[in-house]
Amino acid sequence: MNAKSETIVVAGGARTAIGHISRSLAGIKPEDLMVDAITAALAKSKLKKEDVDGVIVGWVGQAFSAPNIARVAALNAGLPERVQAVTVQNNCVSSIEAIASAARFIMAGEGEVYLAGGVEVMSRMPYSIDGSRASKPLRSLSVVKEKWAELLASPDVQVCDAMEQGLTDPVKHINMAATAEVCAQVYGVGRLEQDEYARESFRRTIAGWNAGFFASSVVPVVRNGATVLEKDEYPFLREDLIGKPQMFAKAPAAFDNSAYTMQKFYEDNAAFLEGKKYQEGTKGTVTLFNSCGRSDGAAAVVVTTAKKAKELGLEILAEIKGWGFEGNNPAHMGVSPALAAPTALKRAGVKFEELDQIELHEPFAATVLSIFKLGKDKFGHDWEAKNKSGALNPNGGSLAVGHPLGATGARLMLNLVHALKNNPKGRHGMLAACAGGGMGGAMVVSKYS
Repeated sequence: MNAKSETIVVAGGARTAIGHISRSLAGIKPEDLMVDAITAALAKSKLKKEDVDGVIVGWVGQAFSAPNIARVAALNAGLPERVQAVTVQNNCVSSIEAIASAARFIMAGEGEVYLAGGVEVMSRMPYSIDGSRASKPLRSLSVVKEKWAELLASPDVQVCDAMEQGLTDPVKHINMAATAEVCAQVYGVGRLEQDEYARESFRRTIAGWNAGFFASSVVPVVRNGATVLEKDEYPFLREDLIGKPQMFAKAPAAFDNSAYTMQKFYEDNAAFLEGKKYQEGTKGTVTLFNSCGRSDGAAAVVVTTAKKAKELGLEILAEIKGWGFEGNNPAHMGVSPALAAPTALKRAGVKFEELDQIELHEPFAATVLSIFKLGKDKFGHDWEAKNKSGALNPNGGSLAVGHPLGATGARLMLNLVHALKNNPKGRHGMLAACAGGGMGGAMVVSKYS
């Protein structure tokens, strides 16, 4: 089989409004929310169902209620039975992986038109029972129910919170919030600058909503004729943070309190702190308010060739020029976008200085500000200057919008292509994100001409 040389483009897409955990969208299953995104992407792009060759969906909290959620959502959205369907899992870069996979499939000649995106409903991530069915307490569901009280005491069985388990790296045994504090300590990022960055993310997000930017790609979630959620939930829940910055200072530090001190944090994470030693008076920096929210949402974009887009009468929003995925130490996972970006830029033939728009995932203010330092010191990439100029996350980011894990990459793409479209002088753009496990992803796009 010979690979095809094709111009790959993004030709439309949409996402749902993003709900905050345990709130507006908590009652909706991920497969149903993905149907919403697929349906909206078809409608906004004016793509006909029969012209779709495949659906690729990123989903982190994969469950057996919807095995291969891409297939379940595709069929429930009314796409033809012949349509290829693949579910991918690459943690927080899953839907970047989905978009890249669509491009790969097209270049391999498997199809011409793909819907690529992702979904997460963190509100419905399960509690799980972990153990071997060879052990007596787990030999059948009826036994599990009958012996539930004994089950909890069994040394062969563990009842787990799948969400917390998934947010803890199984190789380095460190949770995501701790990786952010590690970066803050290693790169010398203080609490005040994190809080200021987070506040600006909220301000830009609310301003983006008020200016109508998100109308281009966001659809409300509707059930039985009633609107469940019209716009992103978390930024409006925390809108007071913009006008009352003193609220940031009141948030307790995750790793600097009577129950867990910074000295203990340094002892537990000595292997990851690159030789830094605890100094008397060292303060914890990561808080609830400078960390992204846990979220529910779905997104999908149309990936096709320029030739096919023209044939179908689709609007070409941008050309995909290249992408890159780079791994690093899982305890430093938050700075991985700084490592993936050079790979993507090299493959795209674009220089960092030429980027007119950047969409950078914001899991923690600490990791974003660490990227600013590492990117400049190691690669000469001045992310901070892009941020100050308004080229980076001009309409806010994950700190305010939230982070539905599997959907975030596609959300970044939608923001990117529409910001680039609205920029009359804009030519090149890049999205980038980190992922648990120490994986970074970046993708470069350009205006099509």
